[in-house]
Amino acid sequence: MLSALGIDERAEAVYRLMLDQSDWGVAEIAAHLVVTETEVRAALDRLAELNLLRSSLLTEGSLRPISPAVGLPLLLAEQEREVLRTQQQFAETQAAAMRLLEEYADRGAVRHDIEQLVGIDAIQDRLEQLAHACTSRVISFMPGGAQSAASLKASRPLDLSALERGVELLTVYQDSVRNDPATRAYAQWLTQLGGQVRTAPVLPVRMVLFDDRTALLPVDPDNTRAGAVQLGGPGVIVALVSLFDAAWERAAPFGTDRDRELNGEGLTGQESHLMRLLAQGLTDEIAARRLGIGLRTVRRMMADLMSRLDARSRFEAGVRAAQRGWLDEEQ
Repeated sequence: MLSALGIDERAEAVYRLMLDQSDWGVAEIAAHLVVTETEVRAALDRLAELNLLRSSLLTEGSLRPISPAVGLPLLLAEQEREVLRTQQQFAETQAAAMRLLEEYADRGAVRHDIEQLVGIDAIQDRLEQLAHACTSRVISFMPGGAQSAASLKASRPLDLSALERGVELLTVYQDSVRNDPATRAYAQWLTQLGGQVRTAPVLPVRMVLFDDRTALLPVDPDNTRAGAVQLGGPGVIVALVSLFDAAWERAAPFGTDRDRELNGEGLTGQESHLMRLLAQGLTDEIAARRLGIGLRTVRRMMADLMSRLDARSRFEAGVRAAQRGWLDEEQ
């Protein structure tokens, strides 16, 4: 029990016995513990090193145990000092390693520019700066379903100015915006001016990328008002552009029908993703957030799917959807 303090099992047994039988000598202790006297003397030497034994004032040449109330706190304090020394050494070693890594990372490596923006005002200011400086195209993911009135209002002058300068605008919303009048009206306005809008059942993250050079992403995807990071550098930008291109190809152009395929008996993309999310064990609340729809909508969709599949449980609905081939590939 006291090994962390440097006291092995035999030394601890000897110490405990001496506390209970203060008049016993080496022979009695050895006989009681069924060990050799040499082993007892080794344990006594260790206890003396730890200052748990001291010379007796009554019997010359004999040792007496120090009370645990005195000896153990001293050992604990020494152990704490040792831990602090180790932590300090680790911190110094870590700092030295980081300095070395930074030094060699700077030699011939491509640097990625990262800047953190705190608060919605800082994000909006940077969006305006980047939008006005943009010359070729702006691509963006806008997850979360219906967009806020404030966000749509702030975007109008920026998008209009960009389009008038010949900047290409490509935006992907979630399918759920097709049911939101304000976001739908904004998308219609944007497409009429020459912007391109598509929708997908789910999107990976909110993102705006300017001229394939600078990207803005939220610090916290669940709270986009908290802050954002501005990223640059060819490595990360190439990855983000590839992610956008893949989602854009699978998304449906705004204004087209997202109704069911397979002669009206299959799943919409939204329904297909809902079943996949629930099959992963996610709750209705998380599935609703991923799809950008309300909790009631998720439960209503699931009830409709169970009815169409004549299933009495969600598990049965998943099995029957798979049997029909509805989940073989994304709609």
